[in-house]
Amino acid sequence: MTDTSFVVLGVDGCRAGWLGVTWNGLTAEARLYKTFAEVLAHPAKIIAVDMPIGLPQLNGRVAESEVRKVLGKRRSSVFSTPSQASYAASTWEEACAMNLIHSHPPKKLSKQSFGLFPKIREIDALMTPLLQNRVHEVHPELTFCLMNKGQPLQFSKKTREGSKERAAVLEAQAFYLAKLVVPRLLRKDAAKDDIIDACACAWSASRILHGKAVSYPNAEIRNIRDLMMRIEA
Repeated sequence: MTDTSFVVLGVDGCRAGWLGVTWNGLTAEARLYKTFAEVLAHPAKIIAVDMPIGLPQLNGRVAESEVRKVLGKRRSSVFSTPSQASYAASTWEEACAMNLIHSHPPKKLSKQSFGLFPKIREIDALMTPLLQNRVHEVHPELTFCLMNKGQPLQFSKKTREGSKERAAVLEAQAFYLAKLVVPRLLRKDAAKDDIIDACACAWSASRILHGKAVSYPNAEIRNIRDLMMRIEA
């Protein structure tokens, strides 16, 4: 029987819900979760998720600005977290109007950013300061950068070259995709890069578990609900 005290779970949002990868340092297994509540039911000691935790009153957080500095040419992969008030909107136009009021200087939202609203709302409804001892925000591109000796990756994750590059970086850290147990997934449910990103999240979760992770920012910045706003890797 696997000792669950050493099992971590990396999670990435996907079309059908959440793609999770459990890892104990030796073996890894992917699984599809329909809701984040199902993710939280997993006995993993640490859960690392690629989704904002802790919504700001004004658009953007220190966490994103610091991670962009590290990522250089891959900085565009880090979206600004919209203002907390924006998430009450039901349309992109409404969200833009709300974010314009709650940003300095006034700023609209990309449609890609608005597309993440349902999953961000789902996590935000469940998160508490106490739960943050177990559930941590991470970012795959930051994780891959740190895996790669502090160098941002060359190719986009959506390209064949990017997929190969990320697999090679994972294998250099003894995280072998060839040994990853993956259920049969339909393209409409999850993409290959969702699996690779979840693996990166699991690697960061392991670093968090063993006290080796770095935080951006390296300070406690909390939102109005006392949720920590930081990205770890």
